[in-house]
Amino acid sequence: MNIQPSTRVSSIGAYAFAAVDEKVAELKKRGITPIDFGVGDYADETPRLIRNACKKAIDKQAATGYPSYVGSLEFRTAVAEWCKRRFGVSLDPAKQVTSTIGSKEGIFNFHEGFVNPGDYVICPSPGYPPYKRGTLFAEGKAYFVPVTHKNKGEYDLAKIPAEVASRARIMWVTTPSSPLGYVASLDFLKRAYEFCQKHNIILASDEAYSELWFDEPPHSALELGKDNGFDGIVQFHSLSKRSIMTGWRVGWAAGDEKVISVFKKVKTNIDSGTPSFIQDAAIAALADEKHVEKLRKQIKRKRNLIVSALRKAGLKKCTNPAGLYLWQQAPEGMSGEQFATLLIEKCHIVTTPGEWLSDAVDGVNPGAGHVRFAFVPDINQVKEAASRIEKLGFK
Repeated sequence: MNIQPSTRVSSIGAYAFAAVDEKVAELKKRGITPIDFGVGDYADETPRLIRNACKKAIDKQAATGYPSYVGSLEFRTAVAEWCKRRFGVSLDPAKQVTSTIGSKEGIFNFHEGFVNPGDYVICPSPGYPPYKRGTLFAEGKAYFVPVTHKNKGEYDLAKIPAEVASRARIMWVTTPSSPLGYVASLDFLKRAYEFCQKHNIILASDEAYSELWFDEPPHSALELGKDNGFDGIVQFHSLSKRSIMTGWRVGWAAGDEKVISVFKKVKTNIDSGTPSFIQDAAIAALADEKHVEKLRKQIKRKRNLIVSALRKAGLKKCTNPAGLYLWQQAPEGMSGEQFATLLIEKCHIVTTPGEWLSDAVDGVNPGAGHVRFAFVPDINQVKEAASRIEKLGFK
């Protein structure tokens, strides 16, 4: 039988992080255990208090059946209370919050609720692949704005063509930006919101890395809508990066009741919600900040080790103001893919080529000539990686 994939599936190509996993598998087949900075998946354990909360919840909810499609009221209340403490905003947990199965699922499926064939979605490049791929599955068009060290992650809104603005349904912003790690200023968020309000575009803010900061905590786009019911604003968040819960698959979307209502309708037709015992573990995670403070210190230490090693190897200094990643420029004359291959072959270190995370803007790929380090190996692995990198010598 001749099985043919849909046009949508054929058009999107391989998922970048699946390709990274393949690289890791290839090394292991050769008997090599790589140090994996590729996919943002922690080697460290989920904090014990979260695991213990889950164990208790499994017994407590042994016969509760399917979870709520949109999250338990207890979980949504915990989200609203955390957002109040963290950002000073007041959310109605019943109407302005819904659970997601991590950020990826929520972000990808969000487009189905708002994008019609031919509509535009404004996305950063480089950026999280589901922005683009969710757009394509909804038969929309992705319009890319470049994110670079030069512009520090802030879009030049004046360069977005009127034709795109008039047909755009969603604008994605990420703070801290991924993978560069720039924290969006409140001024930029205000300008982006004004642009979206002018053109009737939903401002969708991906804030999965908002707790991985080293100097000042990032603002949330929700802060812009304190006085108008978060009109046209939606925040996506996840506990994957904040609480070392990548495998638990739990997050949320919060904001404008009109937007959340549509998204709830999408989700009730796609999935059956996040398991109740996972939501209870997430409630425990949101109630504790000590493990987050510890994680921030660990990531900063890892960052400093790798940045120092790259400098000693003769590479241009690149550092991330916040977030989980380092966006490192490759040696002169080398592409991101070539540099990533060199790190694999000479150091047995896995990174993600910048070209895999970016799309061309006006014929230029802003990710070209870069690799992404995710600070997810444990500290001993990071120390070993640093010692290997130092010996490369790109003087």
